[in-house]
Amino acid sequence: MPVSLSKPVAPSADKRWKIVDATMRRVGQHSRGLIETLHTVQEAFGYLDETALRYVALSLRVPLSRAYGVATFYHFFTLKPAGEHTCVICLGTACYIKGAPQLVDTVRRELGITPGETTEDGKVSVLSARCLGSCGLAPAVVYDNEVAGKVSPLQLKEQLSKWGRP
Repeated sequence: MPVSLSKPVAPSADKRWKIVDATMRRVGQHSRGLIETLHTVQEAFGYLDETALRYVALSLRVPLSRAYGVATFYHFFTLKPAGEHTCVICLGTACYIKGAPQLVDTVRRELGITPGETTEDGKVSVLSARCLGSCGLAPAVVYDNEVAGKVSPLQLKEQLSKWGRP
């Protein structure tokens, strides 16, 4: 059976796929551009779903398992849509010693979710990170892309309240 070299068709008419296609053209439709292309998809759509992973894998001629492996290996990528607000709790050594487990417990009590989950109403996504590189601020939390240092459970609870949560 002959191998088709035709370019895959974007999953939808959404104009954001043109941005993704431009990235793939810039990297020469080559597998070495997989991470950069996945970053572009995530920036454009907010997350990587199965449709996006299939399209990128097919376009860059890599196995779907490789695209999925990269998407699940790197902490930056997410396979689910994020909530309206994001809270990333650092679980690196310094943060862990200085109280990160208590912050995770606070989220569990206040929101009923654990890192990697989003509240049912889509308001808040909670993530964890291995290290934010802000060890002097331990325990550190990133609220909607803003780093906060020396965060106490009470401060975390107050921030969650500002986002419309108890």
